[in-house]
Amino acid sequence: MALAQLPLTASVPRLSYLIHAKAFSTVEDSQHERKKRKNNETDFSNIGRKISERIIHVFDEKGNDLGNMHRADVIRLMDERDLRLVKRKPSTDPPEYQLMTGTQIHQERLRLREREKARPKTGPTLTKELIFSSNIGQHDLDTKSKQIQQWIEKKYKVQVTIKKAKNAEEPENKMEELFNQILQTMPGIATFSSRPQPVKGGKAVICVLRHLSEKEEIAYRQTQETQEGNPLNKENGNDKKSDILHQ
Repeated sequence: MALAQLPLTASVPRLSYLIHAKAFSTVEDSQHERKKRKNNETDFSNIGRKISERIIHVFDEKGNDLGNMHRADVIRLMDERDLRLVKRKPSTDPPEYQLMTGTQIHQERLRLREREKARPKTGPTLTKELIFSSNIGQHDLDTKSKQIQQWIEKKYKVQVTIKKAKNAEEPENKMEELFNQILQTMPGIATFSSRPQPVKGGKAVICVLRHLSEKEEIAYRQTQETQEGNPLNKENGNDKKSDILHQ
């Protein structure tokens, strides 16, 4: 009798093991599907007829609220108007969807792409370098000033080194005046990150220019508006402008 019951007793752990393995696999699959679904929710794309929810909240191509609809009715409406369906707010209950034309989807993708390009890039600020002589001609100085401005507008820092011209009699502050002249071509854009400092025993002067911070840009615009609105404060406005550019 004991021998007859042995196979039945031995099979119980094996059955339990199989059930446990299946349950584990189901959990893994469920997590994978949730992760995949979450990633898809961030994409802006036509989902076609693959509406996973039975009831969804729908807006038409003009933005009108059509309320909650059965997915079969939504598909029928898509066929009648030749429209596509995109997710709007998939996390709501019921989730929100938008009916759109193919042209609308294309335009929205272009808009999102442009917004992504305009988003500030994270990372360390890069520095460009420029070296020239103090006896530089005005035309060449204008050209270099434009190059510096292009770099500044791209949020680079620019290290400028001006070497004292050999065999040339120049005022002691000639090189500092050149720095100020460069800076004055970029009002409301650039300022000194580090002010001009002599190097190599006074044979050269070096400084670093950077883009104005957001706070500095606001202060500059406010100064300009105040100056334009009240001519009596023009002289004081110029002083404030100089402070912002040369801090």
